[in-house]
Amino acid sequence: MTTKAKAAKKVPAKKSKKRDMDGIMALDLPFATPTPDVKAYFDKCTEKIGFVPNVLLAFAHDMAKFNAFSTYYNDLMLAPSGLSKLEREMISVAVSSENKCFYCLTAHGEAVRRMSGDPKLGELLVMNYRAADLPARQRAMLDFAVKLTNEPEKIEEHDRQALRAAGFGERDIWDIAAIAAFFNMTNRLAAAVDMRPNDEYHAAAR
Repeated sequence: MTTKAKAAKKVPAKKSKKRDMDGIMALDLPFATPTPDVKAYFDKCTEKIGFVPNVLLAFAHDMAKFNAFSTYYNDLMLAPSGLSKLEREMISVAVSSENKCFYCLTAHGEAVRRMSGDPKLGELLVMNYRAADLPARQRAMLDFAVKLTNEPEKIEEHDRQALRAAGFGERDIWDIAAIAAFFNMTNRLAAAVDMRPNDEYHAAAR
């Protein structure tokens, strides 16, 4: 075989090794061995919604971090509160809209559409909650969450008083602030690692 012929001979391209986090986030972190509790959690997600949310898979590189994240998330979003589950999702979307978080707007925008039964409301909150025809209570709640997101140093007593005037108690104000703060953290983490939402969210509840 001539040198030219050898050069022309095609060398099979090496197959790139599939990474655990392909399609989930940009970091190449391997999944940790799930504990029985985490495996049961994943099984419950699959049974209930048909898939495991990518944010949970992203945290599954470290079981301690996964447990800390999921425990606090579930407490904020699902535990008893003066805020309805829909209102908590509304906060997550309004905050994520300010931060332009693709993951959270996609995942929690779907939750607002599903819980409210109103796809239009979900889109309004994703784009601009101020354009939505909201009750005074929910408008005050989102105004506070967005101000806390954009200008935390400017939160003063009159901002808390506006929530009280809208009917929120002291514990409710804590919950509004805690949810807004949590999603500011997750928005920034999702941006840093290019976290990608599951495809299933895009078409759901429309």
